[in-house]
Amino acid sequence: MVNTIFDPTARAALLARIDRLNAKAPARWGNFTAPRMVSHLIAAIRIALGDEPAKFRPGPLSSKLLRSLVIYVIPWPKGVKTAPEMLARAPESWTSDISALKAVIERAAATSSPDAWHTHPAFGALSAREWGALIHRHVSHHLTQFGV
Repeated sequence: MVNTIFDPTARAALLARIDRLNAKAPARWGNFTAPRMVSHLIAAIRIALGDEPAKFRPGPLSSKLLRSLVIYVIPWPKGVKTAPEMLARAPESWTSDISALKAVIERAAATSSPDAWHTHPAFGALSAREWGALIHRHVSHHLTQFGV
């Protein structure tokens, strides 16, 4: 079974991992600091919900087969370049950013309307099911980057 933010148990485990994050923790790979990574995740989920604009850039990841493999199956590479919109948010205070990340995950998990989800900059149009799995996997990927 694929982990998704729509599964209360999987979501609770993800939120508990967020609570264990440390602002000073070193990254195991990549260039993010922990505060910058949290801001990146907030921006990415806000894009999914349509709170922030993002331009769709068609490419190989927008093919249905490759998109499904990336969201559900293949291991994610470390240090991959991301959409500039997902890097636009600057960190604020650690406490408020952690609260904002948890709140936007909860809001996404409560979003049931298929029309509420917006286009991903690389993958294109995603279903709610795909967004739920992608958000969970994306957050988990970055938590692992910082040792939680």
